[in-house]
Amino acid sequence: MKKLFTLVAVMGMLTFGASSIVSAQEGNEATPDTAVAQQDTLAAQQDTVGLTDEAAEPVVEEQSLHKAIKTKFIEGGPRFMSAILLTLIIGLAIVIERIIYLNLSTTNTKKLLNAIEEALEKGGVEAAKEVCRNTRGPVASIFYQGLDRVHEGIEVVEKSIVTYGSVMMGQLEKGLTWISLFIAIAPMLGFMGTVIGMIGAFDAIQAAGDISPALVAGGIKVALITTVFGLIVAIILQVFYNYLLSKIDSITNDMEDASVSLLDILVKFNLKK
Repeated sequence: MKKLFTLVAVMGMLTFGASSIVSAQEGNEATPDTAVAQQDTLAAQQDTVGLTDEAAEPVVEEQSLHKAIKTKFIEGGPRFMSAILLTLIIGLAIVIERIIYLNLSTTNTKKLLNAIEEALEKGGVEAAKEVCRNTRGPVASIFYQGLDRVHEGIEVVEKSIVTYGSVMMGQLEKGLTWISLFIAIAPMLGFMGTVIGMIGAFDAIQAAGDISPALVAGGIKVALITTVFGLIVAIILQVFYNYLLSKIDSITNDMEDASVSLLDILVKFNLKK
């Protein structure tokens, strides 16, 4: 009886051990599949996050530009930043007015000279003056002043053209002094804001009684923002200022060349008479 009980116990132990070994082997065989599945899941999540970040990047950049400009403008302080902004607005207003005026002052001098020459041959001086009255621009105005004094001689005509040409030059250059003034003032306002901001930073250090890197860096950053904006305004206005100067030089050269050609036409007209 004891032998039978012992045999049953041994058989039970062997059966339990075999089942445990089989279960362990099945678990080991399933582990690689589970690991691969987990890796695939992690990779999919990373790809999803990467795609989400890439899709979100343009939106962040678009928002950050507007917010950065707004934030920096507020950080620079309302007093000096508003003054710099006002300088930019007034300067651009004058620039736009000058660009429109100079474009309207541009004249096709060759076409005008041909029309005046034909008018002189067909209708005389009065017909030529009528052509100048119907043509816009400083060149036509100078021609009209010269034709109005033809009866006084070529020398008087030449002096009249030179004198009235100086008047036209003053009208072409009108407003440029203000633009140059704003180009000089904008950086000065920025520098003044920087100096005052530095004074405020040192006052904060004195009040705190300790030199904190965060406190010093924050104060200096805010102080330098006004200088940056002032330099940007000056650069923008300087570009337009140089464009206006080149435009005025082009119109002036056309005026001088056309005036010489008009004198030649009037000399020929007097000789034919």
